[in-house]
Amino acid sequence: MAITKVWLDESDDECISCGACEAVCPEVFTVPEKMTVNEDADFAAYESEIQEAVDSCPTGVIKFS
Repeated sequence: MAITKVWLDESDDECISCGACEAVCPEVFTVPEKMTVNEDADFAAYESEIQEAVDSCPTGVIKFS
């Protein structure tokens, strides 16, 4: 299943802007002050990197479908 959507879900915790996601996959994630998703990125091309970013997020706020 290809990833078609990536988002920041702060309903339980907040992004702490650690930059781990951007370090893993700068093509999809940017952390100027708070993490943002580059909506024009080809998520399917970076599935393993997105999963690694999700797994390495200390607050668990990165979600995808």
